[in-house]
Amino acid sequence: GFSLVLIDDITLPPILASVHWLLVRFRIEFKILLITFKVLLGLAPSYLTEMLTPYEPVRSLRSSGGTLLAVPKLRLKSKGDRAFAIRALLLWNDLPEEIRLAESVSSFKSLKTHFYRLAFM
Repeated sequence: GFSLVLIDDITLPPILASVHWLLVRFRIEFKILLITFKVLLGLAPSYLTEMLTPYEPVRSLRSSGGTLLAVPKLRLKSKGDRAFAIRALLLWNDLPEEIRLAESVSSFKSLKTHFYRLAFM
């Protein structure tokens, strides 16, 4: 037979860090944000483009960055806030502005470094 080796949450992160792999949560968020970025560049299917609307404040604010997305109001916390149409908007708006302002897909991938720092440092 074979034996099952269990790796707990304490030993796994150092192993992942040593091979420069992201935790599953960050990997999923990276993929969602990469798709979002491609949508904003016009490199994604139109059905995804229809889900994202740039945020436009009611009045002009100096601090309002042109890179934020409008998030619809949710009445209840539910599975709906995990749908791409909502999750992508929330994750995007939480990114540092310098990442949201990336000009190409290859420069946007610096997001992996951002997630690596959040996970392991």
